[in-house]
Amino acid sequence: MNDSPNKVREQDSHPQTQTSNSATTGVFALLKAKPGVTRDQIMAIMPAEIRATVQLYLEGKIREWYAREDGKGAVFLLNTGDVAEASSIMESLPLARENMLDHEYIPVSPLMPLRLLIGSQSARE
Repeated sequence: MNDSPNKVREQDSHPQTQTSNSATTGVFALLKAKPGVTRDQIMAIMPAEIRATVQLYLEGKIREWYAREDGKGAVFLLNTGDVAEASSIMESLPLARENMLDHEYIPVSPLMPLRLLIGSQSARE
C-alpha cells in the first residue's frame, strides 16, 4: 500500500493531521475486519454497531458512509478537522471497542488547484 504523509493508519503510534497548508474539512475512515475475525463475530455485534453509527450520524459527526464493493468493510466520511478526533469517534463504536477492526484515516480538504481558476478573476472584481 502506498503510504503518503496525509494518510495515517491505526498502527501508527500517534494520529497526525494533514501536513499541507490547506484546511482539513473532513476525514475518511476506512474500516475492515482484522485478520482472523469472522463474519459471525461481526454480525453478533452489528445491531449495536448500526445503532451507534446512526446516532453519530444524527449528531452530525458522520457525514456519509458506504459499504466497500469488495465486501471487506466500510468507508466513513467524518465531519472533523483532524485525524485525532476522527479516531476518537471511530474508536467509540462497538466493533472497535471489541478490537475487531483495522482503521485507516485520510484527512481531506478542498482541491487547491481550483483556486488557480478563480485567482485571476477575483483579482479583477
